[in-house]
Amino acid sequence: MSARTLVRLTFANPASLIYLGLVGAAVAFATAVTLFAPDPGFVWVLPALFAFPLFLFVTLVHGAALGDGQPATWLFLAELILCVLAQSLVLGTIVEASRGRLRRGTPRTPTD
Repeated sequence: MSARTLVRLTFANPASLIYLGLVGAAVAFATAVTLFAPDPGFVWVLPALFAFPLFLFVTLVHGAALGDGQPATWLFLAELILCVLAQSLVLGTIVEASRGRLRRGTPRTPTD
């Protein structure tokens, strides 16, 4: 699989674009609340929920490695971004596979 295909599956797919847009809106909302609210609370749970299945696994593995320590903010955000991009790639792959576009060498011919 080439780099162009990976980029196309991750960013140029309608389903992936909608997913990335929702995650971007959640991050923008969480950032605005963090900057302008006196007590932001648990607002960063919203972007983490969009990356839930993979982010939960990464957080559990990371928590087991650190023990009781809390990860740095940059590490939390880097894990969140990588999980969102991986899930966008998987979502794009599922959509393209359901359309039958990932099969190479099999021309699509209409049946009579």
